[in-house]
Amino acid sequence: MDPEDVRSFRPISNLSVVSKLLERLVAGQLLEYLDRSGLLPRLQSTYRACHSTETTVLKVLSDILLAIDAGDLSALVLLDLSAAFDTVDHDILVRPLETSYGLSGSVLQWFQTYLVGRRHYVRTGSSASSPTLIVCGVPQGSVLGPILFLLYTADLIPLIQACGLLPHLYTDDTQIYGFCRPSASLELQNTISNCVDDVAIWMRSNRLQLNTAKTEILWSSTEQRSHQLPQLSLRVGTDEVIPSAVVRDLGIYIDSDVSMRSYVTKIVSACFAVLRELRSNRRSVPRSVLRSLVTSLVLTRLDYGNSTLAGIPLYLLKRLQSVMNSAARLVFSSSRYDHVAPLLRQLHWLMAAERIDFKLALLVYKCQHGAAPSYFADELRQPADCDAGRRLRSASSPLLIVRRTRLSTIGDRAFPVAAASVWNSLTHHVTSAPSLAVFHSRLKTHLFRRCFS
Repeated sequence: MDPEDVRSFRPISNLSVVSKLLERLVAGQLLEYLDRSGLLPRLQSTYRACHSTETTVLKVLSDILLAIDAGDLSALVLLDLSAAFDTVDHDILVRPLETSYGLSGSVLQWFQTYLVGRRHYVRTGSSASSPTLIVCGVPQGSVLGPILFLLYTADLIPLIQACGLLPHLYTDDTQIYGFCRPSASLELQNTISNCVDDVAIWMRSNRLQLNTAKTEILWSSTEQRSHQLPQLSLRVGTDEVIPSAVVRDLGIYIDSDVSMRSYVTKIVSACFAVLRELRSNRRSVPRSVLRSLVTSLVLTRLDYGNSTLAGIPLYLLKRLQSVMNSAARLVFSSSRYDHVAPLLRQLHWLMAAERIDFKLALLVYKCQHGAAPSYFADELRQPADCDAGRRLRSASSPLLIVRRTRLSTIGDRAFPVAAASVWNSLTHHVTSAPSLAVFHSRLKTHLFRRCFS
């Protein structure tokens, strides 16, 4: 980054271990109280158990796929804040803690003392400025900071919904999206502009600031209807934002035709770069260490966000599988012409397609046992959930209802459809596992046999 640009520098919070331990104890009690009371925002996935950046993007992408399958166009706007954690107003933060979340007495006083009294200074080389009092912001790198920011921005969700659009928040990343018929694209664009204006006004009143330089908009449809996508710029305050062909949402790339081609390309490129580095050092480490390095540096990269890749074309799956094949040959120092299936079997690695199914099935199991975001659990239905099915023998079936879709290349990739299809393909021995650990083991065994049978 440019050292001459002030925006290249961010403050660093030096927090003691004792402070973080105390914060962790408080955070555990606070989150338990908020969850038990149903006070946590449903569509805010920041630093919450069973929520992650991957579940956030999967939810947004799933809604987009279902809308496109129904014949609509989709518009996704990604908003970002400038120095969000550093501009939180302490007085404004304390007010909702008391009025919206019911904190009072010594508990509220504790949070007030947690926020105030901190000091900071600027150091360059051996010179340092005099310490000054911090009058706003929550400490970055703290345990409580992200949770307090979550509560600070929770009012954004009903504000966006009041505009007739769908929100999803992850820390200071705000996703706003909506759908329309192709003939109503201009109306939707105006609705989004007005909504962003309302969001900007709310942020200014709460001492936050939109980073328009990082704001992106993506119009999506099937490849056959790409000519219907609007090309007009979106007004964000006084700035104009040109629609993008690809956007990066929490580390996952989404194309305008929702093919996930760009994301697969990025993954494959990054993994092969790591494999080249490891290959140059493979003689310096034992095979067990090399295998651990491949697992931690390559396979984890393949697995991140792979739930969004359900139903992608075969040629993209083959590109992902080529990474695994090269990684297996590297571990065993084998030739590129050697048959790779025995190597993968010996490493006990699932194929690329089965790794995606594994992630989806695991998420379904968590949904059924209250260990997944409610916005996924609500989309999975069994025959007994339908009134018409109560009198049928199928009403007691553990299978999930697979929603009907119009386009197998689009609608079948949405989470409620893809996850239900994967779940229904599993045996009763797997789906009836009494615990997550047992399910994990049985599921991998089942998919492994499917790979190499």
